[in-house]
Amino acid sequence: MNTPPLTTPEVIHSKRIASIDILRGLVMLFMLVDHVRERFFYHLNVSDPMDLDATSPQLFFTRISAHLCAPVFVFLTGLSAWLYAHPANKAPRSATPFLFKRGLFIIFVEIAIINWLWLGTYDTLYLQVMWAIGISMVSLSVLSKLPPKLILALGLLIVCGHNLLSPIAFNPGEAGYNIWAVLHDRGIIFESETFRIKASYPVLPWIGVILL
Repeated sequence: MNTPPLTTPEVIHSKRIASIDILRGLVMLFMLVDHVRERFFYHLNVSDPMDLDATSPQLFFTRISAHLCAPVFVFLTGLSAWLYAHPANKAPRSATPFLFKRGLFIIFVEIAIINWLWLGTYDTLYLQVMWAIGISMVSLSVLSKLPPKLILALGLLIVCGHNLLSPIAFNPGEAGYNIWAVLHDRGIIFESETFRIKASYPVLPWIGVILL
């Protein structure tokens, strides 16, 4: 009885880049440590965990490691957008619809799900890191149509020149206060007797990072 010849198993090539996923996973571990740190050190709450005069070494180093999280996530989001727009062995395509829809979805998750999981109420809506990432993606969906050199120039200008904007400030009620609270400063951008919205994570620096 003749047996069929052995065939070589088909090699399945992943469309994902392992190094990017590994870096994301490592950053997620740092983020997990930071959130666990917040729970275990809740009874030792200080005004600023980065203040060496008011915090312990354990608290300081678990907090400083978390500074890698948002920059890496946002930078890799911009990198992933470029890879999406330039698929291997295929013609370039626009990343605008992809970024715009994903950005709006992340903003929705921040508003509708994450705030509820943190607080269990809707007395205050905190616009935090997921909001900033979503806004950055929506911004990139528009700005990605610009020439690459101009995108680079804008990214460098925002990231390197961001601190020059620190002297600019607006008081609540002044024209420009709300938009500046969203872009650069933190603050309450809406308040009533039963509800308020606080921009807790300024979006301008993250727009610069995602452009880079």
